[in-house]
Order: sequence, then C-alpha cells, then structure tokens
Amino acid sequence: MDIRSLFEGKSEEGFFIKTKPAPELPSNQKAALIRKGNALFNEGNVELAKRIFITLRYGDGLIRVGDYHFKRNEYLEAFRLYWMANEKVKSEKLIEKMAQIIREWIRAGGE
Repeated sequence: MDIRSLFEGKSEEGFFIKTKPAPELPSNQKAALIRKGNALFNEGNVELAKRIFITLRYGDGLIRVGDYHFKRNEYLEAFRLYWMANEKVKSEKLIEKMAQIIREWIRAGGE
C-alpha cells in the first residue's frame, strides 16, 4: 500500500476538521435534525447525514457513519469519526491497526 493513497480525496484542511462547538438548539429542533440525519443515513445519503451528525456532535450517528466507512476499508475516515464521537474502544483498535501497518512499512523499508 502506498502511503499517498491513504490521503487521496481528503480535503486540504487536514485530517481533522476544525469545527465550532455544537450549535445551541432547542431540544425539539435538535431531535428533528437527528431524525433527519438518521433518515438520510438509512436512505444511503451518508455524506449529508455525516455533515448533520458532525455539526450536532451526535455521537451515535458519528459511530454509525464510522462503522460504514470501516466496512468500506476507509480506516482513516472511520478513525476520524470514532475520535470525534469519543468512541475509545473502536478508536484504539484502529490505532493499533495503523501502528501495525507502520511497523510493516518500516520493516519493508529496511530490507
């Protein structure tokens, strides 16, 4: 695997998106947006659902979208979403997976 391929298609702003705190919304509006994000996700509009979940800092939604990316072998994006959701178990598993890849690259480079 070429390391450059890991970053293809990623925005120039970097791996982590710089975001503001979640907007202060009345609970009924926040719930309506979460329902909309869930509906979009279930319809297959994952990117728009992701934007809603990131904006609201909706952890369960971020984890579901992270799982979606994980199943597609998009590990860096999955890690980013797990990290935002403060999902420690899944984040740590991916950190170990990435560390193993780096160890293999180092071994292969030294041969």
